[in-house]
Amino acid sequence: MRPTFETIYMRMAHEFARRSTCKRLQVGTVITSVDFRKVFAVGYNGNASGLPNECDREEPGNCGCLHSEENAVINCDAPRETPKLVFCTHLPCVMCAKRLINLGGVRTVYYAQDYRKRDAIDLFARAGINVSPLQEYRP
Repeated sequence: MRPTFETIYMRMAHEFARRSTCKRLQVGTVITSVDFRKVFAVGYNGNASGLPNECDREEPGNCGCLHSEENAVINCDAPRETPKLVFCTHLPCVMCAKRLINLGGVRTVYYAQDYRKRDAIDLFARAGINVSPLQEYRP
């Protein structure tokens, strides 16, 4: 069966998540054009470049890793007005939702798995960004 572009990019997000060095949760993000023809940026969670590839702390939710969405936003050089789609292995946290809102041009955030908190859904709605779980995706 021919995979959808949404499935292809979600698979890519999961592949990037495999590079994560976080002990608790491996997350990946891919930012694309709305016509699926270009990948603008990718990211996965982990420590800052040049620092040890490990968590700073053992405390769940406070390990010190940069989030995958944060790294993707840092890596994205597409102009704010360029329409974008975001594919995340997990629903973003509120702070990453704010980062994606500030990136500009985000039309839809797709995610494969829920995060422990779902506050970002309301935040995205208030910013006019669609949020869509990819039910058909199977890692």
